[in-house]
Order: sequence, then structure tokens, then C-alpha cells
Amino acid sequence: MGSHPHSASPEKISKKSKKPLPIGTMFKLPSPLPIWPPGEGFASGTIDLGGLEVCQISSFTKIWATHQGGPDNLGATFFNPSPLPEGFFMLGSYAQPNNTPLFGCILAGKDATGNPSTGILKPPVDYILVFSSESLKIKQDGIGYIWQPTPPDGYKAIGHLVTTSPEKPSPDEIRCVRSDFTDVSEIDTLIWGLDGTNGLNVCGLRPTSRGVQALGVPSGTFLARNGNTDLTSLACLKNVKADFSSSMPNLIQIQALFQAYSPWIYFHPNEQYLPSSVSWFFDNGALLYAKGNESNPVRIESTGSNLPQGGSNDGAYWLDLPADQVAKERVKRGDLQDAGVYLHVKPMLGALFTDIVIWVFYPFNGPARAKVEFVNISFDKIGEHVGDWEHVTLRVSNFNGELKSVYFSEHSSGVWVSASELEFQGGNKPVAYASLHGHAFYPKAGLVLKGSGGIGIRNDTAKGKMVMDTGAKFVVVAAEYLGSEIVEPPWLNYVREWGPRIEYNIEDELKKVEKLLPGKLKKELEKVIRSLPKEALGEEGPTGPKVKDSWSGDERT
Repeated sequence: MGSHPHSASPEKISKKSKKPLPIGTMFKLPSPLPIWPPGEGFASGTIDLGGLEVCQISSFTKIWATHQGGPDNLGATFFNPSPLPEGFFMLGSYAQPNNTPLFGCILAGKDATGNPSTGILKPPVDYILVFSSESLKIKQDGIGYIWQPTPPDGYKAIGHLVTTSPEKPSPDEIRCVRSDFTDVSEIDTLIWGLDGTNGLNVCGLRPTSRGVQALGVPSGTFLARNGNTDLTSLACLKNVKADFSSSMPNLIQIQALFQAYSPWIYFHPNEQYLPSSVSWFFDNGALLYAKGNESNPVRIESTGSNLPQGGSNDGAYWLDLPADQVAKERVKRGDLQDAGVYLHVKPMLGALFTDIVIWVFYPFNGPARAKVEFVNISFDKIGEHVGDWEHVTLRVSNFNGELKSVYFSEHSSGVWVSASELEFQGGNKPVAYASLHGHAFYPKAGLVLKGSGGIGIRNDTAKGKMVMDTGAKFVVVAAEYLGSEIVEPPWLNYVREWGPRIEYNIEDELKKVEKLLPGKLKKELEKVIRSLPKEALGEEGPTGPKVKDSWSGDERT
């Protein structure tokens, strides 16, 4: 029972065509999943949400497909999970854009209470036809019908049902869920949409509230809606268990997961400011400053044991590089040989997933570079700051330990990338690229321009000889659900700034480049620079991992 292999055959997924669609390929990680060390409920195939048992199905039967609209205008394919383990019921159909390999999963549910009178799952009492493709003048495989289950009183629909028949489906096809096992959902990414279909959009769903304490569980279903009005009010599931730890990995399993999926981080060949360990930064002369006593900074103990603990980021303390100029320049450059990564492990999405957040520390963040049409500009100060923290997050399924997606932090936000779209090296280890000077993470090498119209801040990445195997040196610094098993280092609970606030005049910086740029372009560049967050500009001293919103919440996209 539990997670199934991706067993739908390519023939089922798309008809023969001149150019096979990406969804015609089943994505699998480059290497088979290892056998995880033993534990309680992690990777056991099913998860108990407090009486509702769920399993993750990733084998599908194709129901209907479109070949226009949606991402890359390649259409989308609609599936039903099949086969279902004995005793489990479908909660909705699954849909995915055709522009990526098939790599999806959907939950099936089973009432584990054994009490039919107060059953957690019940068939719908009726269906409403949400959409028919009969009148669409597009390439499609047959005609598709999307139905909204009408739940009994006290129950909610979790997903739509897709058929190729205009007849109402049987109530036995699907189950609705008792309201106390549901939570509020919201629109996620676009799956399919087409101009001329009265604004119909098919979108993924996710819980509205997301974080380490949030109970909402994504089921893998989708929402079909007309225009911006949510006519369907589909819910997500809810983990009503008070204790999330039963489905989470233990410490030995965390170590095995990280050895399997630890990313390779490539630094740009021209990067001067590399990572180091926190203790290397402290041992090589980093200083703690206190407001009102700036003339007497103190050296910091190797573990940060003499840093102020707790409180809030009130501006009373900050860190800085060594005062000695030679030492300062040396520390700025970091020490890649010494550098390791720091892991924060947390339950996400109702503990159906484990997020392994990989924190990387840099003593210094270099100045930004800009591109204005065909002109490249190197700034002296903009973007510089001391004490740079960046991260990559692995999202792993707690049903089977499979890597599902990776988050790449890019300053104040970032992007989730499905495992099916990642670059891998050495088995199932994803590749990440750190941008030159700025250290933002990207899934592919090349130039990403933060701006518009050919004007913006350059984020250059490339595969050079400088690379960090994050699995070679790592330490789990926090996993709150494991209780006292993990002792947090003192520096983690230092919540003030890891670098001084720097005030400089943007106008002065722009004056240095105005010979290169006519007035209009200078104004456009200024607009881009002023839109950057203060931390990315370098004016605001950066804060440590525990102060970030993502520490207890979901990643920001």
C-alpha cells in the first residue's frame, strides 16, 4: 500500500504525433530510492491524518487531453489515479500541463475509524457540470467533461471528476470528506487555460495557511473556475493529529536523506567572495559591536557563545569584519575548503512533506553589477554587505522519501522547481548555481536579469571549478519536532544583524556611470535600483536564518 511507481505507459499518455509531448515521458529520479533506515512512520507508504488515512498515488489512467492552451500552449492531460489500494477511495482527478514530464501524485483516502455512522468519507449526493469541451475548436482527444461533486451536509468536495461522457458520473466514483478533516485552499499554479473558453482556468490547489504549525494538506487535485470567481469552493485536507512527528524522519533518516539528495553548489569562475563556516568567520576576527559602545567591539567565541541570545532585532548589536585591513580582506573572501552547510528540518503541508533547509554562510556579499541594454556596469558599493545568508530547500515526500521539488532562494524571494525539471549530478543530487557576488541561487547556469526591458541587475551563474558538495560537511542545527535531540548552536539564536547598516547615496553611485549612459537610461536604471529590497541593496545589515519568515512559514515565491 501507499506510494505506487509511475506505472502509466507513454502510449496511454499521448497519441502518436510528430513530436512527442514532454508529458509522454514518465519522470524518475536518476537513481533508485535507497532503502531508508528504520523509523516510526516515515516512508511507510501511508499517513494517518487523525482517523483519515491517506496514501500517495502516482500511477494514472489518462481520461482526456487538450493540445492547446496552458503553459507553452501545449495543452494539458487529465487523469484518474489507478490502481487504488484496497479500501482507499479517489478524492478527485489529477491534471498536469503537457510541457513537462509526468511527475505528479494525488492522495487517496480511507476511513480508519471503522465507524460508518460518523464516516469521514461519503459519496456525493449529486454532480454539477462545471465545464464541457464539446464546443471548443481546439485539438483535443475526444470531449472532456469536468464535474463538481455536491457533498452531503457536513462534508466538502476535495476535487473535480473528469469524464468523457455527458452523463452524470456514478456517486461511487469519488468521495467527499467530512468538514472537520478539511481546510481552506487557494489557487496555486496554472495548469491549463484557453482564450475563448469564457475565461476557464484549471489551476493547482494548495492550503491557504502554510507553515510548520499549519494543518492544511494538499491533495494533488485541481480547481476549474470561470474567470476570477471561485464557483467551486473545493477544500484541501487537514491533518487533525496533534503530533506531526509520527510521519517525520528521525535523525538517522535525515542524515540518509541528505546524503541521497545533498546538492552540488557551483560558484561563478570570477567569484571572489566564497562561503565559510560560521566558526571560521568568528575565529578569524569577526567583531561584535554594541550600540553606544562602538569604540570597543569584542571578538566572538567560536560557537557564538558570547553573542546576545534571543530578544529582537532592535539595532542594539551587529557584527562586522575584522578592523585590521589585511585580515578584513582575507575574511571577505571566505574559505571554501572550510565551509559546510547548516540544516533546518521542518514539517510542511500538514507533515506530508519534510523540508530540509540548507543554509550557506558567506562572510561578505560583493557589489552588484547591472546591464543596461548593451552596456555592463560594475558598481563600487551597491549590493555590498557583511554576513550573507542564503539557502536552498529540499522538499521530500513523507510517504516514501522521494525528492519532489527544490526551492532556490533569490534574495527576498525565490522559486520552487519540480524534481522533473532539475539538473542532477552523481545520482539524485540536484545542482544549484550561486550568482556572482550576490549569491542568489538558480537551477540553471546563465544570466538572470532582475529588471525589465533589457535593464536590470545582473545575476550571472556558471559552472566553474569552484564547487561545494553540501553532503561532505553538514550539521543539523535545528529540527524542533525532534525535541532535545538537537542542540541549537548559540549563534543560531543571535537574532540581530550579521553586518553593519551601510548608508550611501545611490545618486553618487549613479554619477560614476552616467558617462556610459544617456539620461533616459540612467533614470531607468535608478528605478530598478530603488526597487531592490534594502537587504539586497546592502543598506540593511542581513539577519540570520531564524529571523527569516520561512523559518516557521513556507518559502516566499
